[in-house]
Amino acid sequence: MKRVLVVEDNASEREALSLVLKRSGFEVTSAADGVEAVEKIQREKFDLLLVDVWMPRMNGLELLSHLPEDTRPKALVMTGDDTAETLLKSLRKKAYLFIAKPFDPKDLVQLMKTALESTPEPEQIQIVSAQPNWVELRFPCEMQTAGRIENVVDHLNSGLPPRVRRSLRLAFHELLMNAIEWGGQLDPASQAQIGYLRTHKFLMCRIADPGNGFDLAAVDHAAIANQSEDPLAASDVREEKGMRPGGYGIQLVKSLVDELVYNEAHNEVVMVKYLS
Repeated sequence: MKRVLVVEDNASEREALSLVLKRSGFEVTSAADGVEAVEKIQREKFDLLLVDVWMPRMNGLELLSHLPEDTRPKALVMTGDDTAETLLKSLRKKAYLFIAKPFDPKDLVQLMKTALESTPEPEQIQIVSAQPNWVELRFPCEMQTAGRIENVVDHLNSGLPPRVRRSLRLAFHELLMNAIEWGGQLDPASQAQIGYLRTHKFLMCRIADPGNGFDLAAVDHAAIANQSEDPLAASDVREEKGMRPGGYGIQLVKSLVDELVYNEAHNEVVMVKYLS
């Protein structure tokens, strides 16, 4: 049974969350603020922390700074303050995932299980820039860390209309998967990088992978390169080559964003969405 520490100053939310987690099979301890949490962490070992941000005496960001490096449990940050500043401060203090309040308890439990099933890791996400309107991150080409990167970018898109946010979430996922799966070959020793730039007029995201890129004319298994009048021609090519179904990712992204630009080698891509 995995041990979870819930750190939440609102008594009713703390009790309700503890009850949900106990019913889901977790061993749950709770704390009303960061000071109480630190005391319990010093006495007991926990597999996962659920940490609210704004609390009296010691807030969640300060608590993250007090976690022991050698036995540091993964911390999921829960907050109604879904601003880029709070997100990036939490990321600098090695928060594992971010959960915006209010949330569906079933979704929370699934996120917790995913975090607990992931392998222990050193500080894998390197922060190159953490300005609210200019974020750059470097990370290993592996699925586990890719999911965390998607979590960060999705929260950076908070405040956008829901339809725009969903479109950007899907577009970013497709490009990121291409980068780590094809460019990085799912090799944790290889590093990919994203750059996220947001202004009042546009949002731009650059993804660079460590691969050699590709020749668009040579990827006849992808819909974007297939010039046939048959929209399913790429699927036939993939079947002949023994590849899994797919090949429509880039074509899908082009329909979701306003501009999609590759560098000459096709190992870096920039997507742009105009906001006004």
